[in-house]
Amino acid sequence: MMLRPTALVGLLVVLCLPAPSLSAERPARIVVDPGHGGAVGGAQSPTGLLEKDVSLQVARRVRTLLEKELGAQVLMTRDEDIALPLPERVEFANEQRPDLFLSIHCNAMPTKRTRARVQGIETYFLSANASNATARAAADRENAEAPVAKGGHGDSTLAFILQDLARTEAHQDSSRLAYAIHQKLIASTGGSDRGVLQAPFYVLNGVEAPAVLIEVGYISHPEEGGRLGRADYQERLATAITEGVKGFLTEIRKRDAPKGPKVAAPATP
Repeated sequence: MMLRPTALVGLLVVLCLPAPSLSAERPARIVVDPGHGGAVGGAQSPTGLLEKDVSLQVARRVRTLLEKELGAQVLMTRDEDIALPLPERVEFANEQRPDLFLSIHCNAMPTKRTRARVQGIETYFLSANASNATARAAADRENAEAPVAKGGHGDSTLAFILQDLARTEAHQDSSRLAYAIHQKLIASTGGSDRGVLQAPFYVLNGVEAPAVLIEVGYISHPEEGGRLGRADYQERLATAITEGVKGFLTEIRKRDAPKGPKVAAPATP
């Protein structure tokens, strides 16, 4: 595929822009995205608990802990029960120029048999291809609110290539962030470890920062769905997410710290 000169210039400009440096001198800026809201309730527990409510409650606890423990500047895509289209969530996040993006959701199974059996925690980062059928199903469910793509196939392919090239480092850091959070969640909650997975989530595609989507549990499971509604369990989830973010930021700040000039060894007389 040949790129026009103007497209090539645009690509070079994007690639040559300096990546934002997360120094130890300034607080991290983090966007927290509680899934769904308003008329879109998301998944539901056997007792009628809605994903939109759990995700908002956990997100608020995450915000409080990130501010308290890390001194972070935390902005939420929504802080009340309102509907917010997926494109607006991405647009809001990018306007804040965040260091991290965390989208919080609850998972669900479609049939009576699987709802009674499947539980556990999954943490996702973006990929064009889903890790497995479970990841594909999760992405399809969360993407149900996404607008239908417009434009020709060629335009979409070019846009994806440009975005992918410009966000390579953010994508790699998304993987690191996902593993850092997931390990803390499993250790803290004792929940079933369903792994760190990849899937084409709309809300992650376009965020210009390390971004993850956290399925904090299967709200459709009789026991796990009940736990997700408890304040003490939500606090445990929020604490684990905060600890994961803290570990990730420590690693990234160490990696990106300016390297001092090498001091030459004294000359031997």
